[in-house]
Amino acid sequence: MASPNLKYAYFPGCVAQGACRELYLSTAALTKALGIELVELKKASCCGSGTFKEDSQLLEDTVNARNITLAEELNLPLLTHCSTCQGVIGHVDERLKRSQQTDAPYVEQINGLLKQEGCLPYRGSTQVIHLLWALVKDYGLDELQKRVTRQLKNLNCAAFYGCYLLRAQQSIPYDDPYKPESMENVFRAVGATPIYYRGRTQCCGWPLASYATEQSFQMAGMHIQEAIDAGADCLVTPCPLCHLNLDSRQQEVEKVINRQLGLPVLHLPQLIALAVGISPKQLGLDQHIVSTQPVLAKLGFS
Repeated sequence: MASPNLKYAYFPGCVAQGACRELYLSTAALTKALGIELVELKKASCCGSGTFKEDSQLLEDTVNARNITLAEELNLPLLTHCSTCQGVIGHVDERLKRSQQTDAPYVEQINGLLKQEGCLPYRGSTQVIHLLWALVKDYGLDELQKRVTRQLKNLNCAAFYGCYLLRAQQSIPYDDPYKPESMENVFRAVGATPIYYRGRTQCCGWPLASYATEQSFQMAGMHIQEAIDAGADCLVTPCPLCHLNLDSRQQEVEKVINRQLGLPVLHLPQLIALAVGISPKQLGLDQHIVSTQPVLAKLGFS
């Protein structure tokens, strides 16, 4: 049963406010429809997507400790809809909570840097949670099912979890990092059919894209082909960076693997929002590179 008055400190991240604006729009539309309140952290900064630590672990920890303290100031959990942000910020939070017990001077060093910038100290008093898990654990699949006004029957959905959501943190209390079912359970709740394939928990190739482009596209192409061959009508991902490699670069991927693909890639909140009665236009489904029309046609949208 859903908890009443769900409220989160919302960390939208960078990509959803830029290249994947449709994710920002669909998250806002979905949470409003479900009665979930989001308090956007306007002063938050980029999590670094795992790159800050290549220069300095202290830099990554301090930047993201600051992001966490913005949620702590509100006494709310920090909610993100980006798997990469979840992996990075969640891992920092996990590590700093552990350091409070094992390496207090390190946390004091970070808090000293935060103080210099006029920020509150990191307390370790909140949690970092992805939208997927908030829906599954806090809102509840039974409650979500009650909100469905359009059953997504006959739609075969292949989850693409990627790697950051499942394995960036040492402890994932919401799912099995190697055999997850969270997204598939969401698909069932909205009437869709889950499709299983080998690559659903693997890396999309995005981290390689800037320096090993062909290998990155080969990885993306392999996953898309496997999903198609398994009978998927679409991929659904909880990560906008995965979406960029799988959707916006799919035409380039086709050239590398020498196969036509054309598989629509949906953001997780877009799929759920369709089921609770929100229009495709409002969800930005016309903004994808790979057309989502085959999905919408199968669901009976004109």
